[in-house]
Amino acid sequence: MKKSWIALVFAPTVALATQSVLYAMVTPSCSAQMRLNIHLAAAVALLVVVVLAVMAYGQSSVYRREPQSPDHDGAQPPVPGRFFGDVAAAVAALSALVILAMWFGVWVLSPCAII
Repeated sequence: MKKSWIALVFAPTVALATQSVLYAMVTPSCSAQMRLNIHLAAAVALLVVVVLAVMAYGQSSVYRREPQSPDHDGAQPPVPGRFFGDVAAAVAALSALVILAMWFGVWVLSPCAII
């Protein structure tokens, strides 16, 4: 369940930090006329969030064999790890989509474009 909490907390944090980093790198990229640094920052952030999503999904798949219904025979108590793993994987996937959406703007717009 620790991997699920890591993904649940750090994936949105990485997405928000990526927004700040991409915004801060616009002026240096415009002055150097090079967008490679912005692309690298977005790619690294996306890679980190995807790894967190895979870890969370892997953690939830450990609990797939547990009873799914609360009215099972009672031999084992229900484990909330599957729910946390699924939610953490969904949050990390949503954070990955947010990073992709921010990265799309980097692909389309020039850092020197005035909007």
